Amino acid sequence: MKKVVSVSLGSSKRDHKVQVELLGEQFEISRMGTDGDFNRALEVLRELDGKVDAIGLGGIDVYLYVRQKRYAIHDGLKLVEAVKMTPVVDGSGLKNTLEREVVRFLTENTGLLRKGMKVLMVSSLDRFGMAEALYDMGCDMTYGDLIFTMGMPYPVKTVAELEDIANRTLPELVKMPFQMLYPTGKKQESQDEAKVQKFAGYYYEADVIAGDFHLIRRFMPAGMNGQTILTNTTTRDDIEFLRDKGAGALVTTTPEYEGRSFGTNVIEAAMVAILGKPLEQITTEDYLELLRRLNFQPRILSLA
Repeated sequence: MKKVVSVSLGSSKRDHKVQVELLGEQFEISRMGTDGDFNRALEVLRELDGKVDAIGLGGIDVYLYVRQKRYAIHDGLKLVEAVKMTPVVDGSGLKNTLEREVVRFLTENTGLLRKGMKVLMVSSLDRFGMAEALYDMGCDMTYGDLIFTMGMPYPVKTVAELEDIANRTLPELVKMPFQMLYPTGKKQESQDEAKVQKFAGYYYEADVIAGDFHLIRRFMPAGMNGQTILTNTTTRDDIEFLRDKGAGALVTTTPEYEGRSFGTNVIEAAMVAILGKPLEQITTEDYLELLRRLNFQPRILSLA
């Protein structure tokens, strides 16, 4: 049996373990949260090194892709460098393939995404592939990176402007402590009430709220009016949170295993274990072909 572990800077309350069969092979897939403790994450990674088939890094990005450019987050690299033998991924390779495919699937097979729909991405620089795919299919986009990260009421409306902002800011942002850029540990369980109240209108005006779930949750106001949530990792408690807020449907880009969806880092790690190739030899085409073989489709859940 192959073993895949996600080591996350997120809350340990979200830990989970399942056994699944992928392409005829048994996998044990688990998540270990370190409650925002960076040093604890380093310890766990060193303990797992050489003892599992692949490791995913959760609650942190290592690489941010903006078209053909790749930016490395310094804290993420420190975690990767703690592991010497086992392949380590952060989900960024899969985001750039799977999430584009999910946008295409939803457009062609459901009524949840249509040209002209208003889509809010609370944060876009961590999943440029989704941001670009939604724009290309004709959605009326609001990229909320400056709004929700910097507190600036400035909606970015085009991929070209998003790309320009990314190339201007990321060279410095990647040097900052990751906790300043993204909620970790207990912060993932709380809302930023000041920004919830100040920027609620962006949520209410959207048809679809897309992007990282922790960020979507952190800023979501009460009294939503049936919006679709397009995101990644969700638990049963997260689904109840969305129902209570008034969301209408949930789409997760990764499949459901025993009541929850795992992050792209976990699924990418499982795919790396299946492929059995050095990371530097794995291509976009490898991921796309494996996605076809696995017949991955997004989970779609009505919340009404």
